[in-house]
Amino acid sequence: MQELYRTVTEVIDLRSFSNLWFWIALAVVWSTASHYVLGVPYDMITRARRDGGEAEEDLRDMVRVNVNRLLHIAESAGLWLLALACFALTTLAIVGFVYGIEFAQALFLLGFPLSIVFALSLRTARRIRAADGEGLHRVLVRHRLSVQAVGVVSIFVTAMWGMWQNMVIGPI
Repeated sequence: MQELYRTVTEVIDLRSFSNLWFWIALAVVWSTASHYVLGVPYDMITRARRDGGEAEEDLRDMVRVNVNRLLHIAESAGLWLLALACFALTTLAIVGFVYGIEFAQALFLLGFPLSIVFALSLRTARRIRAADGEGLHRVLVRHRLSVQAVGVVSIFVTAMWGMWQNMVIGPI
């Protein structure tokens, strides 16, 4: 049994900050979050701005659908989702930073900034609905820039914390 446990822990490394897969996942999460602005691919925004016409109509339709969907979820289950997210993030923070479980630290450092991005997305969706589509390109580009700013800060903090953990814990 001891040998099986040793083999499993060697194959599945839960030391997240020294694991290449964690850093690949971090990069994929933030590149995806900054590419899809309220669920709309950024290339669709640039094409609509450049070409207009049908591309502009497609953009407005897609933004309308995604804004309505996001706001419906927030209005119907928002309080429960907020409570669940707060519970999960608090649990990860306590388990990770009080009890020193590196895997929980890594999940918290992924999840907390994404919750900020979700709050920014809700704010942007409400702005778009209130403005009734006026200045849509500017609002979407500004939202993308704020998501990228959150991503840059998140990657920096995660990298600094990960390097600190790797220096304190040392090699495997």
